[in-house]
Parts: sequence; structure tokens; C-alpha cells
Amino acid sequence: MASKASFMRRTSANPVGLTSLKNIHLSSIDLPHLDGGLKEGVSPDVQRQIEALVDQARSEFPDYAGSNLLSDVLDISSPLNDAASAIVDDSFLRCFTSAVDEPWNWNFYLLPLWILGVVLRNAIIFPLRLLTLLLGALVFIVAFMVAEALPAKHRTLAERRVVQFMAQIFVTSWTGVIRYHGPRPVSTANRVWVANHTSMIDYAVLCAYTPFAAIMQLHPGWVGLFQKRYLNSLGCLYFNRTQAKDRTLVHQRMRDHVADPNSMPLLIFPEGTCVNNEYCVMFRKGAFDLGATVCPIAIKYNKIFVDAFWNSKRQSFTAHLLKIMRSWALVCDVYFLEPQSKQPGESSQEFAERVQAMIAKRARLTVAPWDGYLKYYNLAEKHPDLIESQRRTYSAIISKHVVPL
Repeated sequence: MASKASFMRRTSANPVGLTSLKNIHLSSIDLPHLDGGLKEGVSPDVQRQIEALVDQARSEFPDYAGSNLLSDVLDISSPLNDAASAIVDDSFLRCFTSAVDEPWNWNFYLLPLWILGVVLRNAIIFPLRLLTLLLGALVFIVAFMVAEALPAKHRTLAERRVVQFMAQIFVTSWTGVIRYHGPRPVSTANRVWVANHTSMIDYAVLCAYTPFAAIMQLHPGWVGLFQKRYLNSLGCLYFNRTQAKDRTLVHQRMRDHVADPNSMPLLIFPEGTCVNNEYCVMFRKGAFDLGATVCPIAIKYNKIFVDAFWNSKRQSFTAHLLKIMRSWALVCDVYFLEPQSKQPGESSQEFAERVQAMIAKRARLTVAPWDGYLKYYNLAEKHPDLIESQRRTYSAIISKHVVPL
């Protein structure tokens, strides 16, 4: 949890609002309580900080007895300016906004070519890709069953190779043009790999090059089945971001995994959510307080053919895959950067910010001072009392100038 000073840091004069949550870290422990309201079991730190915001909001609007109406109206110009700024330039929602296709082919000589391309991609290329994916999945299932029947000393390696094969099939079904830069990761004790996160396909892109164990949210449907049935062979760790006990258990398993020299390289996406590959939100410090060397990975997608960002609020992962498969190609650069260690006197959060800056610079991303967990709840809906506190204050000020009938 960020310090109180960090929590109170903000870029506007708005005392209570989303901008007040810049530079604060919300843990998965806090989320379910925040979703339930301020008075239903909020952790003490979060409750104290939110109450501090409310108290500050009230203190900034003292008793205006004897003041004139004009000055009181002008005193609310700052919050009104904040509201207008949020509408014009919302730096939070920009991190999770899909790319908008600019019209470029609406003329008499390009439109026929574009229509021809649409027909070619959907009627010929897409069926071939889908067939490749289905046949590859069938081979994968059979091969994995064979690998499970092997003696223990050969089983682990065989299962890992089969999972890597499936990742390569996924990339092939997207006509992936993936360029890897830097040394290939190898299994080493006390090392952890961290990467920016755009979509679940990030994992397939990386595993097609070398298998990774990863910290993952457990998903429903066929994705969850694939995770539990096949990715367990790589040592993947799963959690539910709404379950506090999962977070504690996974953190201990992370330590055990990193300490084992025979385990797969551990991959963590410290943003904790998918971001649109234009911005990089706050890195959570869990991966940086393990006492291990951190190996940064920068993933940059070229949007020339398709936007790789998975907007999970608007489409399922299956729909996301189909969108990629109907495009011309998926173009991506993956950079394995120089390993980093915590410097003397450096806190885990400072270490995380330093690594984040490295990844953002290499992937040409803009660092955003937002915690990605804010994506999962609406402040106005979940905390109407924070908004109402301002409304009541303004109402009380203006009502002093209303002459009773």
C-alpha cells in the first residue's frame, strides 16, 4: 500500500474523485471490500486514507457565512474545471481504450481493393488458419497424453515441449511475425521475468520462443480448462483477484518456485491487467520483493494490421482470438532486457518503478500513474458517498444565499 503522502498526491484541485487515486496501490485484498462500500470491512489503511480525503474535502470548504454569492460560485470553479478536464482528457481510461481505425480507403480506387482484402481474409485465409489451429490442437492433445505416459524423468521435458508446440500453433494461426531480441531465458535460481501486459496472447507469444511458468488469473470456460489441464505441467500459479487468501498463498509459492533451480522461468505481469500497449500502468511490487534478480521483457505490438489489446469488458477472449485470426498478420517485437537487481537502500516500489521505466522506454510506452486494479470498479457507483460529500458541501454553501419564500 502506498504511503499517505503518495495517496494524497494528485494533479488537480479536486479533493475527492478519481484523480485523487493517482499513485495509490490497491491490493486484491482491498478490492472486494471497496466493491462492497466504505463501511463493510475496508482494510484499516484504505479506510483511513479515504476518510482523509473526505476530511480534506470538507476542510477546504469552511463556513462561508457573510460571504457573497459570486465568490461562493467562483469557489467551485476548480472542481468544474476538473470535470471538464476529465471529459476532454481522461488519462486513466486512455490506458484501456482500444485503437480506433482511421478511414483511409473510402475512395473509388482503394475501396474495391479493400473489399477484395476483406473477402480474401474471411473466406480463404481465416478458414485455413482455423483448420491449422484445430488440427494443431488435436495433435497437441494426443501428444500431451503420450507425454503423460512417459517415465517421470522424461515426462516433464516432453510436456514442456508439447506446450511450446501448442503456443507455436497459436502464433501460426495468427500469421505471427514475431521478432525476439536479446538472449533466450534459461532456468536459473533466484530469477524472475516481468513483462508489460496487453492480452493473454502475450503468454503464447513468449512461450512460442521458450516455455514459462506464469502467475495467472484463473479464467472460466475453455481457457480455464486449458490452464488447469495443460499449463500445470509448466508450474503455472493461479489466483483469483477477489480472494485475499489466494494472494497470500500464491506469494509463498512464488518464493518457492524462484528458489528452485530446476523450475521453469517464472513470468509475471506486474501491471495486473491488460493495457492497450500505448501506456504502462503501475507495476505491483510483489515480483520485486522476492529477493530475486528481475529480468525485464518489453512487448511491443505493431497495430498496422490488428490491435492486439484485449478489452475484456467488451469482448470474450474467444472473440479476441477470432479478430486476430481474421486480420492479415500479428506483428510484434519482444525485447529481453538486461537483468536488474535491487540497489542498496532502494525500496521494492522504487525498484518496480525503475524496471517499469526500462520496459516503457524500450516498448515506447507512456508511464501512467494509475493502479490497474482501478479498472475493475467504478468509483462513482461503488463510492457514491465520496461524490455526495462534495455535492452536499456545495449545496450547503449555495443554499445560504437562497431567500426562503
